Amino acid sequence: MIPRRIGPSLALGLASAFLLGACGSSNGTGTGNAAPAAPVTSATPAASDPASSTPATATGSASGQPATTAAVLTRAAQGLGSIVTDDKGLTLYRYDKDQPNPSKWTCSGACTKTWLPVIVPESVQTSGVEKSLLGTVHRNGETQLTLAGWPLYRYVGDTAAGQTNGEGKDQEWYAVTPSGQKSTATG
Repeated sequence: MIPRRIGPSLALGLASAFLLGACGSSNGTGTGNAAPAAPVTSATPAASDPASSTPATATGSASGQPATTAAVLTRAAQGLGSIVTDDKGLTLYRYDKDQPNPSKWTCSGACTKTWLPVIVPESVQTSGVEKSLLGTVHRNGETQLTLAGWPLYRYVGDTAAGQTNGEGKDQEWYAVTPSGQKSTATG
């Protein structure tokens, strides 16, 4: 009689473990498990130069997952002047169809497979970007970084620090300047 009780109990235990494991996974649909948005704070970042670091890769680009960063930095980009990058030195962009006041994102669905929303933790370090210009907007249960109200994105075509391959795409996507403006060609 005991073996008959073990079989169903074992099956129930395995099914429960499988279901609990599935609940912890992410399918990229933004189910709202993220913590509520918190104010973006400023701190001095560690002394590292993203340009001299190991080449960065576009995290999440293959799966269309949002990009994450813990810092925003200013750097000079050839032909564009000063632009803003993430903690890996990858260029951050703004989209002309979004709105800055109030902050509103319009890039969704297939758009986010090419233009990865920049998702941030509770605090973000800054260097060369005025902390009062940083903010956040809720996006599918996550917190997307904004600069001067503009939601920020990374371009999947930028695979190494310093690249600006998304500049001017579709005449709607532009590298963002430290003041939140769209970059313009210089020289």
